[in-house]
Amino acid sequence: MITKIRTEAQYHQILAIIERYIEKATEGNGFHSLSKIESAELAALSLLAEQYEDHILKIMPIPLSINVVVQHKIKELNLTQAKLADLLGLGASKLSQILNGKREPDVSFLKAVHTKLGISGDFLLENV
Repeated sequence: MITKIRTEAQYHQILAIIERYIEKATEGNGFHSLSKIESAELAALSLLAEQYEDHILKIMPIPLSINVVVQHKIKELNLTQAKLADLLGLGASKLSQILNGKREPDVSFLKAVHTKLGISGDFLLENV
């Protein structure tokens, strides 16, 4: 068995194998219908696919808080908090307090991260 997915073709092959195991488990009324070897292979292949998605495809779970999303944007754009504060037109201490959860995001912050960082307005409204 392979230990690392190196190509997109390998990734799709592994997804197809995972799908076959899931179909077999569905038809057998649960994962208990898989043999121990099949269960172990499914777990190993799922981990390989997850690693490929995280490191190559950059598919990550959707963050659940505004702070986490903004922190991801800081890393993605290779910014410091001070540079982000300037970009957003906010004071550095205010930004730091918001990102550390010591202060609630206000309308000016939400508007700035929406317009300057492209964070979805729907996401912001749902997570205030």
